[in-house]
Amino acid sequence: MKKHIFILAIILSISNSYSQSSCDDMLRMVESQGYGTSYYSYDSDAISEVTFYEISDNNYNDYYFAIVRFTGSYEDYIYQVDSDTEFNYSMNYLISAGEAFWDYIQPYNQNLNCAPN
Repeated sequence: MKKHIFILAIILSISNSYSQSSCDDMLRMVESQGYGTSYYSYDSDAISEVTFYEISDNNYNDYYFAIVRFTGSYEDYIYQVDSDTEFNYSMNYLISAGEAFWDYIQPYNQNLNCAPN
């Protein structure tokens, strides 16, 4: 666990120079760190699933991530988001998962540079 947190810290510190393989590595690492909370959108044309993760490092710093699966490609993309993003998304995704994504997750696209614009 400590090794994973150390690796996460390194990856976050160099987030502007990601290649797709390091984004895939980060996505797998976040998924392996524990339990995520998933929100499914079966009738959305844009988003089929969003899973939120909270990861803490050894210094009790919390990091929040959203892993988004788009309906068209069924590929997963990772976003580093704020602590209130899951709450905001969960309150709005049943109305429109696509709009909730654009309002609450997409604004964090540049944090990791691991998702399409």
